[in-house]
Amino acid sequence: MPRRAQAAGRAGKAAAAARPEYRMKDLCAKTGLERQTIHFYIQEGLVPEGRKTGRNMAFYDEGHVERILLIKSLQRERFLPLRAIRAILGGKSGGFSKEQRALLADVKERLSGAARTRDLVAGPGGSIAATELASASGIDARDIAELGELGLVGFVDKGRVRQQDAWLVELWGELVGAGLTKARGFGPADLALVDEAVTALFEKERDLFLERLGHLSADELATVLSRALPLLAELVSRMHVQKARDTFALAEADEPAEGHARTSPSTPSNKRSAA
Repeated sequence: MPRRAQAAGRAGKAAAAARPEYRMKDLCAKTGLERQTIHFYIQEGLVPEGRKTGRNMAFYDEGHVERILLIKSLQRERFLPLRAIRAILGGKSGGFSKEQRALLADVKERLSGAARTRDLVAGPGGSIAATELASASGIDARDIAELGELGLVGFVDKGRVRQQDAWLVELWGELVGAGLTKARGFGPADLALVDEAVTALFEKERDLFLERLGHLSADELATVLSRALPLLAELVSRMHVQKARDTFALAEADEPAEGHARTSPSTPSNKRSAA
């Protein structure tokens, strides 16, 4: 091996050795979180995996500590549910660069400054008691707790839901009233399927916008997004309805034409019988 390559290899190992590394128990002590919570963050792609040295052994560094503390802060100080944190951090596809964060902050400031576009970047403030929300929505309070565990709604204080997440609870109550009951096998966890699909779509949209529009000024980007985001929301809604229509159209196509009997595959056709 060339001397220069050997020197570079030794330097890399020395730098790695200089970085402090922690085992899971150390990570728990430095962040104040339980092992199960940190493992959940890793499984959700919010925190990268550690450097594995064995089947049940991994080491973590200061980057892991900073990431976990950021998630903890977003949850407990800004009361963001995991679905919102995932959007901020970028989930498994990675987070925003400092430049992108600065641009988005400027765009948010411009959009929130006008009544017409304020709802695009901020929901209503305040909170509502989970018991009151459950009663008004016609569901069990345990459903709201489960929605919280799924990261779909955020809690400001114990037993109080963020006002801007109340719509999801109310909509779940309407779905239950429409017939999607637990007796038929439905539950709050089914909303996580929708969240996963929307998150995957939104992450692709976000990356596409940043790639193609990231060179625009904050004013230009705010103007484009103020018009495009509501249209994209309408597009997704209408395409969902169209998928339902297409499904029923296929069902009709499988039905025999009126006045014609369905021919069984095991029954000889009239033409064959005549022969």
